[in-house]
Amino acid sequence: MTENTISPAPSAAPEKDACRGGNATDAAMPQNKSSAAQGRKKLVEVDHIQVQFGNKRHPFTAVDDVSFAIYQGETFGLVGESGSGKTTIGRSIIRINPISKGEIRFDGRRISGKLSRAEDQQITRDIQMIFQDPMSSLNERAKVGYIVAEGLYAPGHNLTEEERTKRVNQALLDVGLLPEFSSRFPHEFSGGQRQRIGIARALVMNPRFIIADEPISALDVSIRAQVLNLMSRLQKERGLTYLFIAHDLSVVRFICDRIAVIHKGRIVELAESEELFLHPLHPYTRALLSAIPQPDPEVEKHKKLLVYDPSVHDYSVDKPAFHEILPGHFIYANGKEMDEYHSMLHQ
Repeated sequence: MTENTISPAPSAAPEKDACRGGNATDAAMPQNKSSAAQGRKKLVEVDHIQVQFGNKRHPFTAVDDVSFAIYQGETFGLVGESGSGKTTIGRSIIRINPISKGEIRFDGRRISGKLSRAEDQQITRDIQMIFQDPMSSLNERAKVGYIVAEGLYAPGHNLTEEERTKRVNQALLDVGLLPEFSSRFPHEFSGGQRQRIGIARALVMNPRFIIADEPISALDVSIRAQVLNLMSRLQKERGLTYLFIAHDLSVVRFICDRIAVIHKGRIVELAESEELFLHPLHPYTRALLSAIPQPDPEVEKHKKLLVYDPSVHDYSVDKPAFHEILPGHFIYANGKEMDEYHSMLHQ
C-alpha cells in the first residue's frame, strides 16, 4: 500500500517566538525571570517530581527532582539517551506512572495523586499521548474506526453513533487518511500510516495537550518529515501544546521551542532550542550535540565525538543547583562549574 502524502505546512516547524521560561531552582518552581516569558500562560507544571519503581526496601529512582513548565501553544522538547527517564516523565503526566514526590499541575489544577472520577475523566479528555511504536500501540484485532473512536465510548461524552462516526472520519481526514480506512485493520497499513492512526486517536478527543513519545523514531526517514509537518500544521490549526520526547537532537531542534536535556532522571540543562545549540554548556549536552550526523562527509569524517564522563563533576562539598546563566537558559551546576560556564560564554 502506498503512503498517503500531505502537503507541507506553510512553515515546517513551529515559529520560534522566544518562548523562554525556566526550570527548577533548588528551592522552588521556576520563576519567569526572562522578559520573553512574561505574560505566557503555564499549561503544564511539573514541580519537583520523583518517580520510583520496585519495592520500598529496594527502590529504583527513575526520575529525581525534576521541574519544568510548559507554556500554552508551545512545543517543549525532552531529550536524552535511552533509559534517561524521558518516557517515565511523560507517562507520569498522563497518570500512567504514579509519582512518589512532588506535584503535577495542569491549567493550575493538581492532577497527580488521587482525583475524583469527574476530574479523571476531564484529564483524559484534555491530555492525550502518541506512543512510540506504531506497530504495538494499536490493537491488531480491532478495526481502525474502533481504535480511533475508543476514547469516545468513555463516560462523559454522550455521543450518538452518527456523531461518533463523524468525529472519527474528521480525525482521519485531519491526519491525511481516508474515512474508508476505518473498516480496515492496522496490519493493512504502513508504519507512517499507523502513526497517523495513533495521532488521529489522540486528536479525536479534542485535547489541549499532547505528549508525543518519540513519535517518529520507528518510521522510515522519508516518512518522518511528513509526520513532523503534520504535527506542526495541527498545532497551528488547533492551538495544541506538545511535550515532544526524543533522543534525536536534530529533530527536536526542528520542531521544538524549548528543550530540556535529561540525564539519569535529572534535567541538566534547559533553554530555547537555538540558544541550546548556540551555547551548549553542560558536558552531557555537548556530548549529545557532537553525536549528530553531519550532511557534509568531510565535516563528518573530521568532527570530534565527545564522550560524557560523569566523574568530571565533584559535588562532594560544593552542591549543585539550577541556575539561570542566561535569560531563559538554565543549567544544573555548582559554584565552581558556574564560573567555568561563564568563562566559556565570554570566550
